Amino acid sequence: MAIKFNQAQGAAKKEKIDQYTYKNGDNVLRIVGDLLPRYVYWIKGENNKNIPMECLAFDRDTETFNNKEKDHVRDFFPDLKCGWAYAAQCIDPADGNVKVLNLKKKLMEQIMVAADDLGDPTDPDEGWDIYFQRVKTGPNVFNIEYRLQALKCKKRALNEKEKASIAELRSMDDVLPRPTPDAQLELLQRVTTPASETPDEVNAEFKIS
Repeated sequence: MAIKFNQAQGAAKKEKIDQYTYKNGDNVLRIVGDLLPRYVYWIKGENNKNIPMECLAFDRDTETFNNKEKDHVRDFFPDLKCGWAYAAQCIDPADGNVKVLNLKKKLMEQIMVAADDLGDPTDPDEGWDIYFQRVKTGPNVFNIEYRLQALKCKKRALNEKEKASIAELRSMDDVLPRPTPDAQLELLQRVTTPASETPDEVNAEFKIS
């Protein structure tokens, strides 16, 4: 569809959403919008880059493994296990931007417990900011703990700028679309073929858009 000259942006609109980066020590963020339940496999691709691939045996709507869709990963990597990878969106007070939040399971469990008393943290008017610490507990990469600072988590209505930033917030199903079995198979065939080169943008269905 053609547009009027004074409606033109002059360039393509940026639709990619940045990801929230956890930092050591104190963190604070505000979860907004909906929650995306999913499990993913990590597949080794070109240059040893790990590619996240959604487990299609897991149903996002029912949060169960019902095997309704063909999961081709099991054919290629029978011993590979999928892992918990729930995601949401959040407002990062560091810059005020909306970002994809790849949740940590233990932290999510603590947030759910706190929600029993504080209510839905995503509510624009009655929700609350998530204060937590990221603590290194040992020498290995996986020696990390996430500790919710429950006493700091208090109800706070979003301000006008924050409300404006989520006025056109997309569903997580659109931000991280579920791949089809055919798309999953195509990507698997590419990353497991020695002569192939997996591009950085492997497949739009597997990228944050």
